Amino acid sequence: MSEVMEYKCPCCGGSIEFQSSIQKMKCPYCDTEFEMETLKSYDNVLNDSKEDEMTWQTSEKSTFAEDDNDLSVYVCNSCGGEIVTENVTVATNCPFCDNPVVMARGVSGDLKPDYVIPFKLSKADAKKGFLNHLKGKILLPKLFKDENHIDEIKSIYVPFWLFDADVHASAFYKGTRVRSWTSGNYRYTETSHYAITREGNMGFERVPVDGSKKMPDELMESIEPYDFSKAVDFHTAYLSGYLADRYDVDAEMSIPRANNRIKNSAEKMLRDTVFGYTTVVPQRNNVSLSNQENKYALLPVWLLNTTYKGQRYIFAMNGQTGKFVGNLPIDWGAFWRWFAGLFVGFSAIFILIAKIIAYM
Repeated sequence: MSEVMEYKCPCCGGSIEFQSSIQKMKCPYCDTEFEMETLKSYDNVLNDSKEDEMTWQTSEKSTFAEDDNDLSVYVCNSCGGEIVTENVTVATNCPFCDNPVVMARGVSGDLKPDYVIPFKLSKADAKKGFLNHLKGKILLPKLFKDENHIDEIKSIYVPFWLFDADVHASAFYKGTRVRSWTSGNYRYTETSHYAITREGNMGFERVPVDGSKKMPDELMESIEPYDFSKAVDFHTAYLSGYLADRYDVDAEMSIPRANNRIKNSAEKMLRDTVFGYTTVVPQRNNVSLSNQENKYALLPVWLLNTTYKGQRYIFAMNGQTGKFVGNLPIDWGAFWRWFAGLFVGFSAIFILIAKIIAYM
């Protein structure tokens, strides 16, 4: 069995969890609230306590090896029930007594995150975000609004790698400027060609790359940005009451995606300085990195799963800012009716313009 961390109320002994609405730990039994610093001090005192020295010398050592089936077994400290989870799970709820538990081994040593951004928004905010996401979608099937039901809503701390780097970037473009004028019975066009170069230094901080295999990278990038000024040093207390996974995509495996994001951003910044030309065609570019550094963080995400006509839809909401994303089904009948109406409208405008010109 593996070690489980569970936060008990110093007052009544009940399981306590982090409340996003007050940004404190709170006991649901005696309603006592705890500042994080107070709890950290209390935790430090407990950790400083010496363990009993009751070891025995045996003739042979006993070892325990986990099965190679990506599962781990934990024991709930509250009810004694066995909790079977994936190896990447570091925080969950006991299926027997529903108490929040944290698997300490998954967030200690080399697996310990550097930062965490605490949840700021609640389950009610996630439901509200979903309903707001449906508003104004004229091509959304009516039955999806009426019959669609939320199968699951869960709050989860998703592992991310944060990349810092200083960047030197250069780019070369071919540009043209086109000038036209009329003289007498002739119309002239002059095209001037230019070689355009741009070069500059820039810094990137905390470029996030999702470190979980089961989280769609595009979905996680879509709910950015996060406000990293609100990030705090990691403490396991923030995980209590939420789901959390450790990374299963390490920093080395995340580098190509980080490089791609940095390169695209650097090229766009240079391209945005090129204006005043009729056409601009990129020819080549170069990006060099220095002072690279990466950190490990857990970021808050609300995930919603819905089902419509046998198809599963996944939605995500930034647990800090409330940004909500997710694909929706299309009522193709409504689409073609809308397109036909648009076509008729343009046709009517065209006929009206033709009549005006004929009248003139």
